[in-house]
Amino acid sequence: MAPGDKGPQGGSRAAQPDHESGAAVADFVMVTMLVSFIFVGLMQLGLFLHTRNTLIASAAEGARMGARADASPADGQARARELISEQLSSRYAESVDVGSEIQGGVRVIVVRVSAPAPIIGPFGPSRGLSVTARAFAEAQ
Repeated sequence: MAPGDKGPQGGSRAAQPDHESGAAVADFVMVTMLVSFIFVGLMQLGLFLHTRNTLIASAAEGARMGARADASPADGQARARELISEQLSSRYAESVDVGSEIQGGVRVIVVRVSAPAPIIGPFGPSRGLSVTARAFAEAQ
């Protein structure tokens, strides 16, 4: 209705009680909560991906270090722990395992990292992260 139009009982619309007073406040609260949950979810995803990518890069660097001709696999393990501790936290570097395998007739250094998943609130994966990196050993 346009302003000044008569309502169904013949009175003006301005004289009738407004049944939607306060609806803007309720809408604002509901939309704000929805946007907040989406923001927290995106922060959770970003933190998880950052942690995962950092663990992958650190494990790969550790595998390359352990595969050098003048280094041992234990050097690669130490390098991976050092990088993870510097970039994330020492609690993420507690489970760094190194070993060697033969793949296709070539000796390969393998670094495995298991770490807790970063969680904001009750959201996030229920199990931790596990990444593996491999590098061909220079000394065959």
